[in-house]
Amino acid sequence: MTHHLAAYLCICGNKTAAPQPPSQNNKMKLRDKNCTAKLAFSILLLVLLYASCKKDESSGSRTELTLDSIFLYARQIYLWNHALPSYDVFNPRNRYGTFANELEAFKTELFDISQLPTDPATGHPYETPYSAGIPKYSYLEKGTLAPGNSVAGMNIDQAAFHASLIRAGENKIAYLAFGSFPRLSSCKAELDAIFSRFAQASPHDMIIDLRNNSGGFIEAAEYIANLLAPPSLDGKIMFAEEFNSQMQNGKAAILKHQPYLDENGKPVIYKGRYATLADVDYTEAGNTFRFSKKGSLESITDLYFITSTATASASEMLISCMKPYLPVTIVGEKTYGKPVGFFGVNIDQYSVWFSGFLIKNASGWSGYFSGMNPDLYVKGEREPASGDPDEICLSATLALINRKAGSRSFKKEQVAVIKTFSQISAPSVKMSAAGMISTRLKLK
Repeated sequence: MTHHLAAYLCICGNKTAAPQPPSQNNKMKLRDKNCTAKLAFSILLLVLLYASCKKDESSGSRTELTLDSIFLYARQIYLWNHALPSYDVFNPRNRYGTFANELEAFKTELFDISQLPTDPATGHPYETPYSAGIPKYSYLEKGTLAPGNSVAGMNIDQAAFHASLIRAGENKIAYLAFGSFPRLSSCKAELDAIFSRFAQASPHDMIIDLRNNSGGFIEAAEYIANLLAPPSLDGKIMFAEEFNSQMQNGKAAILKHQPYLDENGKPVIYKGRYATLADVDYTEAGNTFRFSKKGSLESITDLYFITSTATASASEMLISCMKPYLPVTIVGEKTYGKPVGFFGVNIDQYSVWFSGFLIKNASGWSGYFSGMNPDLYVKGEREPASGDPDEICLSATLALINRKAGSRSFKKEQVAVIKTFSQISAPSVKMSAAGMISTRLKLK
């Protein structure tokens, strides 16, 4: 049996003829019509619908076709797809076709898929759940991805941060607490201003508080790494994204059913046709990212990260990518453990976020599926950070810095906040949807 409906986007049977790729004249006409991004996106979905929903050997109910698609997408784009059985062995229709609630059926299928790959280091699944029946990483929700919408249930449209300079003994210490990473465009100006003020003080020690940071957009984490880095790191590897071998070899043909959109959510013309996610470069060479120094802060010699069990994904990546180059000390609790990222795909009425790529630092390290252990364990609060030097985790970090500086004792009265730049209440982030989101997939 062949499965031509793997990219089932909506109800089959639509008879709309597939439009031809626009010629140069047609492009002008489209431009003159001033179509909205939403309309263009809908047209492209109709094109892909026609390609994927033609009558053929495959048949079944809407629920059955969606069950098929979830598994068939996983067979090609899931990070550990090599651990999945054949369609006939897994037989999603037989396993989940009798569920009364289709959303429960789809989520159960995704969970079962996620429990098949096993980490040889632990003997347990990479996606060992924190909550029963919920994958540690992969995620599915009702509603398709559309330009401008939040992704995977994450409400991180605005930056949540607190920044200050602290004096501990003779030391000036930069402190930055950052919630989950939003799109870089929403926080770049504030980050530039904060690090410019840090640079004026020339601190050697930097504390980054990631207790309330459960991931977000890679581009923001990468930008902070470039603000922290000394100029000597320019051109050196920061991190690499590693997709499965089928993706790297350009053989994930199922992605032809997913449109490739620009940053404004509009379809992109590629080689005379609409681009799809199958046209993206998934090679490791094409997804290796290097330092490019930003800002004027060049004095940092030691980094301290305050973490909690909610510190995950892109925030862990920030810690990992600095480890090969600067002394890094972790204070607080063991992190969540998520060295993977993803991009979403639409399947019928649902958006699905499979674990899509592994994040490796310059040393090739990605082995923190169970979390990063702190160098100094401190059970702290998870309230929005205020930069209070008496707060237990920050106080412990300051004491550690003081001891490294050679002070015999640590006196609280020696610690004072000398500048506060900004403070915003932490946004709400759904932990089950927390992740590392890639928005800059590049065409070949």
